[in-house]
Amino acid sequence: MNFFNFNKLINTIYMAIFGNNKEKENAYVGNAQDLSNANTHVAKGANFRGDIEIQGTLRIEGTVFGNVKGKGKISLGDSGIVEGNIQAQVADIAGTVKGIIEISDVLTLKATAQVIGDLICGKLVVEAGATFNGKCQMGAIPQLTQKNNSTAEKNEKTNLVFDNAKVK
Repeated sequence: MNFFNFNKLINTIYMAIFGNNKEKENAYVGNAQDLSNANTHVAKGANFRGDIEIQGTLRIEGTVFGNVKGKGKISLGDSGIVEGNIQAQVADIAGTVKGIIEISDVLTLKATAQVIGDLICGKLVVEAGATFNGKCQMGAIPQLTQKNNSTAEKNEKTNLVFDNAKVK
């Protein structure tokens, strides 16, 4: 065995034991595709204060005092509470929300849902027993982050109000 083969063998053994630094960096940093498939959970009994912005899916069973923004799906369990606004592509709400919910695709209010605030969504599914107090705007939403003044004016003219309405 010559010197070059021996050096290559030592290098191979070293890499097998300690790995490549670039591989370790990539494992810790991740990439956007990995983040978009990530699942995050706020467990029952947990209290979170502050805004949450997430790439993947989020399930909330605890309490969040702040805004929640996601590019994927947000699920609020029946024990979950959000005191703030929610923005996402898809949402299933079974808990309590005090704030504006903006969903670009489908918003589902489960039977145990209690919402105090406005709904802005592409499509709305409401199960029997869900409670909702606020205004609802459905259909194509140009951009969730920018409210169209003409749409706001139209809503003021129609002025649909549901005081103490309960869906059964």
